[in-house]
Amino acid sequence: MNADVIVIGAGIAGCSTALHLSESGISTLLFDMGEVSGEASGVNMGGLGGVGWGNSPKLQEYLTMGSLNIFKRLQIELGYDLEFRQSGSFTAIHNEQQYAYAQNRVIQSQKDGFNLQLLSSYEAKSIEPELNLDLLGYVYAPTRGQADPLKTTRAFGQAALNAGTKVHTNTQVIGMRSHHGIWELETNNGNYETQFVVIAAGAWCKNIGEMVGANIPIEPVVGQMWSTDPLPPRVFSTISSFESSFHWSENPYVDNNSPPELTHFGEQRVTRHLYGRQRKNGEIIFGGDRRDAGFNKTIDAGGVEINKGQATEVLPLLSGLPISTTWSGLMPFSKDGQPVIGRIPGNDNLFVVTGLCSSGFGRGPGAGMLVADLVSRGESHPVLVESDPARFAA
Repeated sequence: MNADVIVIGAGIAGCSTALHLSESGISTLLFDMGEVSGEASGVNMGGLGGVGWGNSPKLQEYLTMGSLNIFKRLQIELGYDLEFRQSGSFTAIHNEQQYAYAQNRVIQSQKDGFNLQLLSSYEAKSIEPELNLDLLGYVYAPTRGQADPLKTTRAFGQAALNAGTKVHTNTQVIGMRSHHGIWELETNNGNYETQFVVIAAGAWCKNIGEMVGANIPIEPVVGQMWSTDPLPPRVFSTISSFESSFHWSENPYVDNNSPPELTHFGEQRVTRHLYGRQRKNGEIIFGGDRRDAGFNKTIDAGGVEINKGQATEVLPLLSGLPISTTWSGLMPFSKDGQPVIGRIPGNDNLFVVTGLCSSGFGRGPGAGMLVADLVSRGESHPVLVESDPARFAA
């Protein structure tokens, strides 16, 4: 065999899987059809979730807070420069309906043991001075963080390499079969054998699964970002808006065939979604659109302008700043919007970690750790019942 485990996909979830497997003493090969951090893991906003462990931690807490702990370990203990910091986040409230929704969420979250605060615009502006004083208020999450996506995912790849993982880039899996308990993988760079396979190929997981008749119902969803030229430090937290989450609380699906929480129904916009921050290099970056457009990553210039308008409502300083750069990426959305992490039914020793939607960067390290634990021990953590791929089995 070439390795005990082959991990397909070198985004942040795949790199984390390989890192934790190698640290457990398991020989691991990591494949990617391009480079480490070649897709969504390297081109997102860089926001990290996590509002505490709560009174009864579930999968979401293990993914968000668990990942936060791994980010801290890589930067503080292992010495990688991720540009990580636990900066906190502000979510803007634009109207009375959103305010009532946000207030109820904060009250329930606090009862459940999470760290969220509902602040007046006056209180919020005392912490984040560029926020719009004229909005109704903001929800503050002090434990959320941020990091540079490209630096971070490459650091996870390097940490896996240092722990013993062999990394093969520009290696595309074109065929796969199980024979007498051994997985045989055909690639553009030759054939490989292994005992275990972990599919961590992001938006391409469905295609990999189809090679062995496995149903991994992942759809590629296009997200796009824009940035300003570098500025002196002006924005210190991550910034978002309640507009989309309020809309999705009442209308999660645009139709019966789509993943949940999209911003578009075909070409028609149904809501505005917003997230952004200021990078260490001074660029202010924002994004938010989620379009079900297959693997077509063409930038929608009109959507960028709408997103900038929404961002300017929250941060008025953006009104006079031109857009300098735009880019896009493909996010893996599952059909029910929930993560897909665990054993794939009907295939011995075949596992998957995907479906982290638009928050794969902030949840991928924890997801990789959980699936590596499952592979190494042969026993899944109880929270993985929420992400079991068996729910999609026919």
